[in-house]
Amino acid sequence: MHAAGVGMALNISTSTRDMVSVVQFAQAHEGIFATVGIHPDNTEPQEPDVGALVAQGRAEKVVAIGETGLDYFRLREPLDWQRERFRTHIRAAREVGKPLVVHTRAAAQDTLRILREERAQEVGGVMHCFTEDIGVARAAMELGFFISFSGIVTFKSAKTLREVAVLVPDERILVETDAPYLAPVPHRGKTNEPAWVAHVASTLAELRGQSMEHVCSITTDNFYKLFNILH
Repeated sequence: MHAAGVGMALNISTSTRDMVSVVQFAQAHEGIFATVGIHPDNTEPQEPDVGALVAQGRAEKVVAIGETGLDYFRLREPLDWQRERFRTHIRAAREVGKPLVVHTRAAAQDTLRILREERAQEVGGVMHCFTEDIGVARAAMELGFFISFSGIVTFKSAKTLREVAVLVPDERILVETDAPYLAPVPHRGKTNEPAWVAHVASTLAELRGQSMEHVCSITTDNFYKLFNILH
């Protein structure tokens, strides 16, 4: 990652099982930061409560709560447990004063509704691996959220997403890999890795008519700003 010129990465917690190791890895490595949270798809032996997430969220180098959100793509109703888990994460983020990393798939309107109901705008966050249209992006930005683009934006078939990438303002844009998934062109189909985020930035620069240096600068500055990292 560092050899490719990528100075920082956010390592995402997605389960109770990996939460401790994700935080410990960040604490042991320069340029790596962590989140604490449970992915909406993951089944857990016991649902986390606000207190447990807050306690973990106060650890050194933990900069956000998540990955959290809603995913209706594979699962079917009743999904009240998933919506309640999402609310728990938002409440924990507000209590600990850290932003949210939000996953939404086939659930955009419920995601936005719960963010509003739980006053997520008090902490803001990022719509991670964004795949929705400009209407959803604008609604999220109104709540103080950033829009993060993954390797999907490098796929020429992702026409709607590529249109969104042109319209998101400089001050709200981020890049990511979602590694080990969604490797960008020219590595599509391979195991993704943080070093390849440069391909996402390069595609954004091309689509937006900006220089690579500009895209790298604004996304780095936005990372610092969103996650309250001193530099």
